[in-house]
Amino acid sequence: MSAHSVIELQLKTLPESLGVYQYFDKDDKILYVGKAKNLKKRVSSYFTKHHDTARLNVLVKKIAKIKHIVVETEMDALLLENSLIKNLQPRYNILLKDDKTYPWICIKNERFPRIITTRNVVKDGSEYFGPYTSGRILHILLNLIKELYPLRTCNYDLSLQNIQNNKYKVCLEYHIGNCLGPCEGLESEEQYNRKIQSIRAILKGDFKENLRDFRELMMQYAEEMRFEEAQKIKEKIDVLENYQSKSTVVNPKISNVDVFSIISDETSAYINMLQIKNGAIIRSHTLEIKKKLDETDEELLTLAIIEIRERFSLTSREIIVPFEVSLGENWKITIPKLGDKKQLLDLSERNAKYFRMDQLKQMKIVDPDRHTNRIMAQMKTDLRLPKEPRHIECFDNSNIQGTNPVAACVVFKDGKPSKKDYRHFNIKTVEGPNDFASMEEVVHRRYRRLMEEGESLPDLIVIDGGKGQLGSALNSLELLGLRGKVSIIGIAKRLEEIFYPGDSIPMYLDKKSETLKIIQHIRNEAHRFGITFHRNQRSKNAITSSLTKIPGIGDKTMEKLLKEFKSIKRLKETAYDDVVKVVGKSKADKVFEFFNASEKE
Repeated sequence: MSAHSVIELQLKTLPESLGVYQYFDKDDKILYVGKAKNLKKRVSSYFTKHHDTARLNVLVKKIAKIKHIVVETEMDALLLENSLIKNLQPRYNILLKDDKTYPWICIKNERFPRIITTRNVVKDGSEYFGPYTSGRILHILLNLIKELYPLRTCNYDLSLQNIQNNKYKVCLEYHIGNCLGPCEGLESEEQYNRKIQSIRAILKGDFKENLRDFRELMMQYAEEMRFEEAQKIKEKIDVLENYQSKSTVVNPKISNVDVFSIISDETSAYINMLQIKNGAIIRSHTLEIKKKLDETDEELLTLAIIEIRERFSLTSREIIVPFEVSLGENWKITIPKLGDKKQLLDLSERNAKYFRMDQLKQMKIVDPDRHTNRIMAQMKTDLRLPKEPRHIECFDNSNIQGTNPVAACVVFKDGKPSKKDYRHFNIKTVEGPNDFASMEEVVHRRYRRLMEEGESLPDLIVIDGGKGQLGSALNSLELLGLRGKVSIIGIAKRLEEIFYPGDSIPMYLDKKSETLKIIQHIRNEAHRFGITFHRNQRSKNAITSSLTKIPGIGDKTMEKLLKEFKSIKRLKETAYDDVVKVVGKSKADKVFEFFNASEKE
């Protein structure tokens, strides 16, 4: 397949999600990294319009492959783009040096910790929060902390011995109220650390405990008639209440770690890897493995981890995975349940899912037969069938308030509607609304006719309803000698329960499974087809009953009017001359005389 064809295929299957995209040339060298609110729209725009700059046109001509990483928030996309550009150094991106990165807020690892901003994360035991892509948010946080919690700003060594020896004296910050004087022992370490604990909660995005303090300060300013200052505090509270300080993409505590997740189906497994260094994602890759036997996810993930680590020369000692894998004693295996590592694992799994969706969409376009074969094999396994359900038929009854009882049979072949094979039935032997008896009648009529005409029987029969309707259909198959020869199931709509003959306990399929989606599709199609036929029958009966009351109008004239105007309402609204064209002047006069007389009554 040519590079142009590959690009066209990838553009058709890109998700309309927030994320980061990467362009590669024919030698698999990185060309460009960008972020987008809608990956499909943004990436497609490169290939669907003329670009003003020669450099951009050259870039587009060189693109041979597109990769993407889906993220949760715009901040995640911004941070991930920044990280990838610095680590991969794409030719067409503005080069980002390591010292030109986003700022962090640091709680220093020292006695009476200082709160500072920095662009360098140093492993000295200090705590780092961020990075902050918005300078406005950063300054609001710092100013609010300073206003609420007086802290020291000096770089003195406030050891217990130095304080006891009176080595330092309070400075101007103490006299103007910005510091409580821990350098002279005027503030205890316990009091100071309580403030640090509150600040730590703020920086983590936990404002529940602190908002009370903020509002008290705002009310205090208002009582003191300091309304401008109270308004400033209110604005800061509003910003903080809507602010999410944590990012799933970057966390300085998570360094030199590889994250692996797996998504699998009947034929393939998709393993995504996120490489984390210095608290940031620097690489993402998804590997597809074709299943040969009935391999477990544990076996496939173990194999993929070894393959990917060797391919990318990964050296991290810690591996984050969704379940236990056997890799020996040299590695630390982490299976997170909560926290930042779990968020990274979820992000990896989400990218594996999107990769699988893209591959399936591409397969559907390029190789529809392979796509169909995969779905048929999956349905056979999920529904415990003896063979693939290439030919499925579904029955549904329709009667509203007991009138015009009808039934519908829709046919799917290779997972797709075969509308030329759809059939509808007027219920003949059942009086009144009786779904069970109606189902028994139409199933018997359908398969008795197929057998008489020598037509092929379906691989699977789907009955819209629970155990009652399924039992009625089975009675008909029994009479025809087909029970056990044709697979049959019932689907109850309320909980999407799948019922099998002789089994009182229903089966529940995964709500996201393709098998359930196809069963739901055929059930909904049968319902739609049946309701449409039912409405047509009611309308036809209504107009027929009305027309039979018109003196001098026989069956042939009635058929002409019915065929042309469909309903009494439309016939009444039609101009006299138009009715004359259909049935002649004499008959048109009788129709209009009847309607005029009815309206006067």
